[in-house]
Amino acid sequence: MADAKTVEEVATLEYWDARYSRREDSAYEWFGSYTDFRSFFDRHIPALPPSNPLIVHLGCGRSALPTDLLHYGYHQLCVDFSKVLIEEMNEQHKAQWRLEFRVMDVRDMTGTEESSIGIEDSSIDVAIDKGTLDAMIHGSPRSPPEEVKGNTSRYINEVVRVLKPGGLFLYITYRQPHFVKPMLERKEWDVQWEVLNSGEGTFDYHGFVIKKSSAEGTAT
Repeated sequence: MADAKTVEEVATLEYWDARYSRREDSAYEWFGSYTDFRSFFDRHIPALPPSNPLIVHLGCGRSALPTDLLHYGYHQLCVDFSKVLIEEMNEQHKAQWRLEFRVMDVRDMTGTEESSIGIEDSSIDVAIDKGTLDAMIHGSPRSPPEEVKGNTSRYINEVVRVLKPGGLFLYITYRQPHFVKPMLERKEWDVQWEVLNSGEGTFDYHGFVIKKSSAEGTAT
């Protein structure tokens, strides 16, 4: 079990830069792989054709999920606040024109010194989080520290901003829905969730399917 200090460090850029500086050839899945959650993604990501959704991976890390989805022809933007990681990913995937990696803090995706190109308002069809929000959470789940409330609020507000009307936020977590749902709730969207791979381990994963309103005040 990780100690409290380690759990807090996971939310910091310094932790991830140090970790990614130890270059690895293989992908790393903090949670399960695409194979583990394939049914969830296949049911909720719009199929090609007729749609042509732009997908953003929020805090992409070394996950193989973007390359797994690349086989279906999706255009994807992968963002992470670690410049060390993004330089590595750009080198590995430079031949993949449908796959773009940018240095970006998910708490402020309007642009950074490292990446002046931010994400515009209402420009993303599908946003995917597989562990990023969880990395920001530590302390009591019933009464999170102010730092946690601030970081998670900024992040979720940014997801609301970049999603198109009718866009989807797909969030996979091992945390209990009744603890994370208050962090996710916004007037602009409807929050639903489902249990994933129930009974296959000591705890369940949950998949949140959050749809932004297609019109002001209406989540459909």
